[in-house]
Amino acid sequence: MSTYPSFPAPMTNTACVAQWLAPRRDAMVDFTCDLVRLASENPPGGEYYDACVQRIEREARSLALATDRLADGLVLQARYGPSTGATLYLSGHYDVVPAQSAEQFVPAVRDGRVFGRGTSDMKGGLAAMLYAVAAVSATRAELSGEVVIRFVPDEETGGRRGTAALEVAGAIDPRAIGMITAEPTGGVIWHASRGAISWRVTATGREAHVGLHYEGISAFDGIMDLVAELRALQAEVMLRRTQFPVRDERARPSILLIGGEIKGGDNFNVVSNRCMITLDRRFNPEESLSDERARLEACVSRARSRGAVLTVNVIQEGEASATSADTALSQALATAVEEVTGKGPMFELCPGLLETRFYAAKGIPAIAYGPGDLGVSHGPGEFIEVARLSDAALIYAQTVLALLT
Repeated sequence: MSTYPSFPAPMTNTACVAQWLAPRRDAMVDFTCDLVRLASENPPGGEYYDACVQRIEREARSLALATDRLADGLVLQARYGPSTGATLYLSGHYDVVPAQSAEQFVPAVRDGRVFGRGTSDMKGGLAAMLYAVAAVSATRAELSGEVVIRFVPDEETGGRRGTAALEVAGAIDPRAIGMITAEPTGGVIWHASRGAISWRVTATGREAHVGLHYEGISAFDGIMDLVAELRALQAEVMLRRTQFPVRDERARPSILLIGGEIKGGDNFNVVSNRCMITLDRRFNPEESLSDERARLEACVSRARSRGAVLTVNVIQEGEASATSADTALSQALATAVEEVTGKGPMFELCPGLLETRFYAAKGIPAIAYGPGDLGVSHGPGEFIEVARLSDAALIYAQTVLALLT
């Protein structure tokens, strides 16, 4: 169990947590490395999930934090403070995108960086959040409410067994004062995010030898008919511009990506009996999930009316979300970032989908800030700066203190 140092009376809560965190940088690095070794790739999802929960639970208990499990044991909660007051949620996911090589699950620490799959997105952020709340607890800060950290799976594929399961179970308190997720924001605060509609569409046909092509039905032709419809919609979509702040003006248009994944056919001289493509519609906060889904469904319906046999598999769907930069949550986090780093953060639209949407849908202010960087996340050389890991822990702790004391 943790030992609690004695602090002189004049010290503030902030000074106390900073003093407690300072000698524990190496412990945060070691914990991050342990999580990286657990290859919790998603897809497929599931493998190493329980191992991640067990490792996080063991660390939380060693730091004297109360824990419990939700969602069939796949969501771990660590908490501190009275449950009778307001609730502040911190949240992060322990699943990672598939690695480019097995070596990415062998963490390496060099030149002030921790390398490995998930260091940036977002196992480093999990370590920072856990140690932030541990610091608040260890220094015996008297909170007016409870800070709850949630470690969830399945974020990379829509959150079905993680935050979406919590929503279905009614485990998100609409009275909460805020939610912060530790996504790799690269020093900015993401106070808004795009929504997503991601589908896998398969066309089926009938095989035939090329010489008898007239006896076959080309699945490829069915897909190409759909693609023509989607390309027309894509041209329209790209004319729409978000008014939320973005880092690069090229990121302002709404998005429809066609054919990120393409598979089909058996041989060069055979009419294809199966062809599959993916489509990924990322819509701005000014647009709605229901409207954009209806437009995609209309594209599929028109292709079907001309004979294409199409099956749609939903990979993920999620609403866009937005939280004002003027909320108490946003300003408390921005103040903490400036105090710790010496630089006030920008507020920006996240280019992707965030789990803030589950909380924002209930009227809870929800934003993202994490020690990682999106530019290296999901890549073969993924890493996190040790200094930013340490800074993030102090930033989270100061935000908790600002909102709950």
